[in-house]
Amino acid sequence: MSESRDMRKQELAANLEVVEDRIAKTLSDSNRVREEVTLVVVTKTFPPEDAVLLYELGIRNFGENRDDEGAKKQPLLPADARWHFQGQVQGRKIGSISEWADVIHSLDSLDHASKFASAPSAASKEFFLQINLEPEAEHRGGISKELIPQFLEKSPVKIFGLMVVAPLSVNPSAAFKELSVLRGHYGLPGLSMGMSGDFEEALKAGATHIRVGSSILGSRPSLA
Repeated sequence: MSESRDMRKQELAANLEVVEDRIAKTLSDSNRVREEVTLVVVTKTFPPEDAVLLYELGIRNFGENRDDEGAKKQPLLPADARWHFQGQVQGRKIGSISEWADVIHSLDSLDHASKFASAPSAASKEFFLQINLEPEAEHRGGISKELIPQFLEKSPVKIFGLMVVAPLSVNPSAAFKELSVLRGHYGLPGLSMGMSGDFEEALKAGATHIRVGSSILGSRPSLA
């Protein structure tokens, strides 16, 4: 193992330990257990080698926002690694995304749901419906909460849970609590919410999946 690789692995291990400690404390305070939560380590814009090192450290869930990155990294890891797509879905990329992603966190269109449903591996995937709690910020993606019943009724793929990116205009904990109530109302098992800056609040509100990147991998490099 090269010195630089060894140093990077030690850095990732130390950061991961800190995050796991924060998760453990929050879950303990909330009377929850670690098995209830999936930590998705977001490797977007980081080199494939980081995903390999994280796998060696025991991570099995990896998050990507771009199809080209996910398609490049997924073959490098053993089959027990699970890949989560959390970027804005583009219809023309659905065929490719379906080839490498096991979990789709950002479904927000019935048309896209139909395209995913036609993929050979659709039955083996989990889908989260992205909810936009900040209607004026359309660039964030997601459907309004008022459209959830219609989407659940018409979706050709089974919806496993709800996903949200905390709005900038409100306290994250309020948004997370609102999504938790919606999840319970519709009887869905999954709740994907919380990132490096707010995952503890998300866990307190019942998140089952948290998407953590910079707290583990460090400052994010730019990607053209």
